[in-house]
Amino acid sequence: MIMKKILFFALCGLSVFTGANAQDSEKSLKEAYKDYFMIGVAVNQRNISDSMQSSLVRREFNSITAENDMKPVSVHPEEGKWTWEKADRIANFCRQNGIKLRGHALMWHNQMCEWMFYDKQHNLVSKEVLFERMREHIHTVVNRYKDVVYCWDVFNEAIKDGPRNPEGMDQPLRESTFYKICGNDEYIRKAFQFAREADPNAILFYNDYNECDPVKRDRIYEMVKEMKAAGVPIDGIGMQGHYNIYGPSEEDIEAAVSKYAEIVDHIHVTELDIRVNKEMGGQLRFSRNENAKITEEQKQMQEVKYATVFRVMRQHADKMDCVTFWNLSDRDSWLGVNNYPLPFDKEYKPKNAYRVIRDFGNK
Repeated sequence: MIMKKILFFALCGLSVFTGANAQDSEKSLKEAYKDYFMIGVAVNQRNISDSMQSSLVRREFNSITAENDMKPVSVHPEEGKWTWEKADRIANFCRQNGIKLRGHALMWHNQMCEWMFYDKQHNLVSKEVLFERMREHIHTVVNRYKDVVYCWDVFNEAIKDGPRNPEGMDQPLRESTFYKICGNDEYIRKAFQFAREADPNAILFYNDYNECDPVKRDRIYEMVKEMKAAGVPIDGIGMQGHYNIYGPSEEDIEAAVSKYAEIVDHIHVTELDIRVNKEMGGQLRFSRNENAKITEEQKQMQEVKYATVFRVMRQHADKMDCVTFWNLSDRDSWLGVNNYPLPFDKEYKPKNAYRVIRDFGNK
């Protein structure tokens, strides 16, 4: 009963500006938010080759991220072997249509060039060998796309989840193969150094999920603050934004954006989607709601959560440069169509959530 009352009052509030802006109903998302920040989308090959989908991308968005096709293993699967075709296709789509391209991602523990970590006997290499391979990869990729990529997610998801260690010093880093080789955060520092060498003009981001969780938020903040003080060229923080209809709270989102704004001049929401269950974050294990029936209450809760996210981001438009949806439609979503996470449904039709987001931008 309490939840229904909250939804009633929240949706009444939303109706004030959706009704008031009926004359603007033909505006796109990018037009609605042109005075605040760019609106982006992560795309796959089908999205840019199918005429209907590519038309939707051109109409609604002014920033694009390659969902998977610029990740390390996608372009550099073996030492000395580069596979550019798919990444080039997305870059060329952006060039031809005057759309800015977010580079994602130069370094990540997943979808990584595993060969970088090992010698021919499959022993872990020294950190010096790892850094040499990282530098070649980063310089080659960044230089290939520096004419169209305006920013890079330089390092993705290096901070671990979970509570602080109550018995001693908190070790904040994910125990990835990077960490096993280096034993500290030098690999993150080197990645940013190499990216800045390759393109002095690109905006360089650290990107992570569960970024509104107070413990992880503080870990991200402390790492970036310390690195920037040491001269590491981190320009921005990417808040992935893999949320659900129950959380994070508006207070936690606001606290995270405000805290990050203390130490960087650029904040992006990089991978926004809102599930209709209680899962969130970027973990690759999740339920796909295969037998779920989406209720009207869940749809309304999603609309309220999207409005909340955009309200907070608009309040921080001085440092919020771009909000990117992670995929074009529910059909494309990495979460599966039954988690109902995006403003466009599986037929690429706008949901009411789309209208709520758009008309909130027009308010």
